[in-house]
Amino acid sequence: MFQGFLTEGLVHTGAGLGSVLIDTQPLVVALLSRFILGDLIGFWGWLGLLVGLAGVALCGLPEKFIYGLLQGSSQIDMAAFSWDKVLQSGEMLMIIAALALSFGTIIVRYVKQYADPVVGTAWHMVIGGVPLLILSWLYESNQVGNLHWGEWAGLGYATIFGTAVTYGMFFYLAATGNVTSVSALIFLTPVFALLFSYLTLGEKPTTLQWIGVVLTLVSVILVNQRKEIAQWVASLTTKATPEAVAAEAVTSDSGTVD
Repeated sequence: MFQGFLTEGLVHTGAGLGSVLIDTQPLVVALLSRFILGDLIGFWGWLGLLVGLAGVALCGLPEKFIYGLLQGSSQIDMAAFSWDKVLQSGEMLMIIAALALSFGTIIVRYVKQYADPVVGTAWHMVIGGVPLLILSWLYESNQVGNLHWGEWAGLGYATIFGTAVTYGMFFYLAATGNVTSVSALIFLTPVFALLFSYLTLGEKPTTLQWIGVVLTLVSVILVNQRKEIAQWVASLTTKATPEAVAAEAVTSDSGTVD
């Protein structure tokens, strides 16, 4: 579902807006892990997720829409966001893709009880490819007949490095670590996208996008170092013993599996 809705959504929406919608996934994972796995990420974790969401929005949303938000609802350029055409465009498809990946990130914790996470990832890619092949056979024609050697090379790269290696590493870490911390790393996607587009295509990030890059990096630090930050803040605001400070930090993040 993730791959199907993602690729189809990218056809019908801009890459910037699409990346914003896809990168809401860590927030969905945090909510799901809270209610399904009983994980709590504490104040600093939630703050980091919100900061990351703001950073991703600055990286991908149209500038006119962002400036409209800052100036007030009367100045919002709704044409830049196309809410009125959401069902006819790719926005809804991208949201469904993000939800699908979020559920997959949670489910892999249960798969780990019966199979190696990498093996589970391989099987879910094989099984998930079957309905995509069927849908392609039913609704598409000449799918690969016009590809030249460079496009075949790109398809191979996307298959091996962009899918198999990436998903194997992601779901392995999600199964063995904290799912919220791992999924927060997805906020780095627009950062690397901006970097590579600058190096290979000569695209220069705007001021808002650079601010978004900084916020994204800050969010990753807040989420992944939330316990250490909580302990440091507690040590500044209390005169408790180190053991009490550590216990307080654990209590504020109880239920988290590292």
